[in-house]
Amino acid sequence: MIRVLTQNIILFFTVILLQLFVFNHIQLNGLIIPYFYVLLLLLLPFDISKSMLLFVGFVLGIIIDIFSFTPGLHAAACTFAAAVRPTILEWFAPRDGYESGTLPRISYFGLAWFIKYSFVLIMAHHIFLFFLEVSTFHGFFSTLFRAIASSIFTLTLVTVSQFFIFRK
Repeated sequence: MIRVLTQNIILFFTVILLQLFVFNHIQLNGLIIPYFYVLLLLLLPFDISKSMLLFVGFVLGIIIDIFSFTPGLHAAACTFAAAVRPTILEWFAPRDGYESGTLPRISYFGLAWFIKYSFVLIMAHHIFLFFLEVSTFHGFFSTLFRAIASSIFTLTLVTVSQFFIFRK
């Protein structure tokens, strides 16, 4: 139990530091911006309570906001993603539901399941974040394109991380 908690704390801080010092500085033509920190929401246990899920989402977002000087944008987007996560998990649940003790990882459910689940949650987060950032629907399609392109890039990073971090 202590080992798992320690690993999760190390993962939490590692992902946040990677986001702040590496991924926040990657912007391809201002169109593609990877938000790798969404990985932390994706990998939370299936049986986490909704209130704890929302709390973790908010705290994760506010930490990114504080260090990125984006007052409330990431907190709102992460809280939104945390709110829709249970519904997205229901959409992709196996026929018998999720077994106790399993986690949302490629090693448990396979690559196709992980990509579908991750892409929908990442898209929800990114669309919410990008439209909140511009605060208008003017330029709707360019903002939507940025969200989709960034989601695909983020999904690629998140999926690759599964093969390096979470080998079974």
